[in-house]
Amino acid sequence: MSRLSKFLWRIFILGCIVFTGIIVAINLGWMGYMPSIRELENPTSDIASEVYAEDGTILGLYYIENRSPIEFEEISPNVINALIATEDARFYEHSGIDGKATLRVLLLLGRKGGGSTLTQQLAKNLFPRQKQNIFTLPIIKLKEWTMAVKLERNLTKQEILTLYLNTVPFGDNTYGIKNAASTFFSKLPSELEVDEAAVLIGMLKGNTIYNPRRNPERSRNRRNTVIDQMQKYKYLNAEEAKKYKDKELVLNYKRNTPSEGAAPYFRQVVEQEVKRWIKQYEKENGITYNIYRDGLKIHTTLNPLLQQYAEEAVTEHLSQLQIPFFNQANIKNGTVWEQSYAKNVLDQLLKSSDRYLRLKEQGLSEEEIIKDFNTAINLKVFSWDAPENEKDTLMSPMDSIKYMRSFLQTGFMAMDPYTGEIKAWVGGINHKFFKFDHVNIGTKRQVGSTIKPLLYCLAVDNGYSPCTMLHTNPQLFPGQKTAYDAGGSEYGSVPMSRALALSLNNASLYLLNMVGISPFVKFMKSSGISSPIDPVPSIALGVTDISVFEMLWSYTMFPNKGINTQPILITKIEDRHGNLLQSFAPIQKEIIDEHNAFKMVKMMQGVVDGGTAGRLRFRYGLTGDLAGKTGTTNNQSDAWYIGYSPQILAGAWVGCDDRFLRFRSTAQGQGASAALPIYALFMKKATNDPRTGISNKERFIAPDNFVNCQDLSIDDFYYHSDDGDIFKEEENIDIEGLNIPIEEWE
Repeated sequence: MSRLSKFLWRIFILGCIVFTGIIVAINLGWMGYMPSIRELENPTSDIASEVYAEDGTILGLYYIENRSPIEFEEISPNVINALIATEDARFYEHSGIDGKATLRVLLLLGRKGGGSTLTQQLAKNLFPRQKQNIFTLPIIKLKEWTMAVKLERNLTKQEILTLYLNTVPFGDNTYGIKNAASTFFSKLPSELEVDEAAVLIGMLKGNTIYNPRRNPERSRNRRNTVIDQMQKYKYLNAEEAKKYKDKELVLNYKRNTPSEGAAPYFRQVVEQEVKRWIKQYEKENGITYNIYRDGLKIHTTLNPLLQQYAEEAVTEHLSQLQIPFFNQANIKNGTVWEQSYAKNVLDQLLKSSDRYLRLKEQGLSEEEIIKDFNTAINLKVFSWDAPENEKDTLMSPMDSIKYMRSFLQTGFMAMDPYTGEIKAWVGGINHKFFKFDHVNIGTKRQVGSTIKPLLYCLAVDNGYSPCTMLHTNPQLFPGQKTAYDAGGSEYGSVPMSRALALSLNNASLYLLNMVGISPFVKFMKSSGISSPIDPVPSIALGVTDISVFEMLWSYTMFPNKGINTQPILITKIEDRHGNLLQSFAPIQKEIIDEHNAFKMVKMMQGVVDGGTAGRLRFRYGLTGDLAGKTGTTNNQSDAWYIGYSPQILAGAWVGCDDRFLRFRSTAQGQGASAALPIYALFMKKATNDPRTGISNKERFIAPDNFVNCQDLSIDDFYYHSDDGDIFKEEENIDIEGLNIPIEEWE
C-alpha cells in the first residue's frame, strides 16, 4: 500500500472517529443543549386553551400561538398524502435521514431542493434554531440529525406525522392542522377534501406568500403543485388531479380572535374568571397554569342556539331603534355636545384616546392636537347598515368620537334560574368596535322599577298579601318637610298586585315606609346584589346602580321557589390531556319560602298580562306563562326589562354609555319600548325552535296547599294608546329630595 493510500486511510479513519465523537458529544449535550427523548415526545410548545359551549362545540381560543393538538385518527388521509408527496416522498423508507436526498444536496448544491426529511423538520420545529452562522450551522444540522434519529427510534411513523402536523406553523398566527383547518375552512381536519388539504400543505413552503387569504392566486398555484406531487407519487390518478386543480379556491375563513366568533363578551368574562382561578390553583410542580400556553379545556354553560338568538334579537331591535335615536334634533345637529358636562366627557375621551397620546408623544402642542382631531381623515366606523357592520368614511376623529358614543348599547343575559347556568350573554352591540361589556358585575346602571319586585317580595315575606291595599298618596320620609309625590296618587288605594302591574311609584314608597329602608337594603344584599346601596328612600324607585348580572341573580328566587341561585359561567376546567382540574357548582340559598315566591310569580304575571309589559302579549304574540318587570330611570337614560318563564330567566338593559345621551320621550325611551323587545324577540325565537328545549307549554306550578288572595281585575286601571299599547308607565320621576342618607334623618 502506497504512502498516499495509507495517509488517506488514516485521514478517513480519523475523520470517522472525530465525526463519531462529535455525534456522541452532541447526544450527551456536551456541545449545547440536547433534549431528552421524553422532551422530544412531549414538546412544551405553547398550546391554546379551548373554550367549549355546553354542547361540546368550541366557542374560541386563548393563545399566544394558535395551537391545538389532535390524534392521528382525526386527520384526513388527504392531508397525510399531500404532506408526504410534497415534503418527504421516501418518509416510510428512511430512518430520520434520507441519504439519497442529502447526497443530492451536496452534489447539486441544493439546486434540486433540500434534503431535510419530515423528521428533521419536526426536530427543527420542536427546538427552533437559535443563533446560527457559517461556523455553527454544521453543528446545528448534526444536532437536528441526531434528534431525528432519536425520534425515529422511539416513535412510530404515525406518531411522527401527528407531532409534525400538530406543531408546524401555518399563516395568520395559526399552529397545527386542527386550527388551520378551522381557521381557513371552518372544518375539522378529518373533513378536509384533497384540494383543501393541498392548500394547507402548500402553505408550509411559505405561510405568508402562500396564505390563501392574503395571496389567493399564489396559493392556488401552490395548491396545484401539491396536487401534481400527489399524482406523481400515485396518491391521485390523472383524472382526479385535473378535477381538483380545476376547482376554484374557496375559503370559509373564521379566525379565532377576541372580537370574532360566538359570544365574544362572554369569552372575555370567562377569560378573566379563569385567570382568577389560576391564581389559586397550581400544577403538581408548584407552578401556576397559564391560560395562553397550557392548553386548558374550559367547559362553559353557554347554549350556542340561545346565544345566536340573543345576538339576533339585539341586532333586530337596536338597529331599528337607533334610527329615531339618531334623528332626535339635539343629536342630529350635535347640540347635545355643547352642554358643559358633555364637553367635559368629550375632553376626557379625547385625552384618553390612543391618537391623542401618540400625538402628545410626538411633541405636538395642545392646539396642534385639537386641529388634528378636527381634520377629516379616512376612518372605519361602526354602522348597522354596512356589511359586517363596518363602514369606511371621511370623518374627523372628533366627530367619530361623538358618532360612536351616540350608539345605543345593551346588556342581555339569559340563564337557567334553577341551576344558575348562563345560557346567553350579549355585552354590547359589536365587540370589535365596542369592547366594554354591559352585563358583567362590574358594569352598573340605575335599575329603575326592576327593583320593585324585591321590595314587594320583602313585604310579602313580612305578611303582606297580593291583595293588601296600598296607599298611593304622597309619602313623607324623615328628613323631608313635605310629602313627596312620585306619581300614581290618582289611583287611590289599590291592591299590591295592581300596584306592581302598573308600577305605581307612590305605592312603592308606601311599602318602603312600611318595611323600612335598612331591612330592604339588607334584603337586597342577601339576594345577590353586592353593589353599594345608599340607604335613601329613592332605592324603592331604582336609583341604585346595579349590574345586569346581579339583577338576574336576585330574580332567580322567584321562579326557583324561593331559592336564590348564583349565576355560573364555567362547569369544569381540564388540563391539555383531559384530566379534570376542577368542577364548579352554583351557590344556592333559600331567601323566602316557596309559597311567598309563588305569590311573587303571580303578581309579576300581572305585569305581563295586564301591566307595563303587556306588549309581550298583544304586540309580540308571546303565549304561555310569563312574568317580569319593566324599568325606566330618570330622563330615560336607562331602560330595563327582566322576565322569566317556567324554564328560563332573561334580562335586558338599553342605554348609551353617557347618560346625557338619551331618548327625550318616554314613549321611545321607557323599558317597555327600548329593552322589552329584545327579551320578546329572544323568547319568540327560542320557543319557536324545539332544539332549544324552551317551550311555551310549560306552566308555573303552585306549591302544595298554596293560598292566594282573590285576584282583582285590572282592566280598568291602565291607559291604552290607539294601538292598544301601554301609554303611561309611572316610572319616569324626578328623584330630587329622595336621596336623603339615613344618617341625616331627623
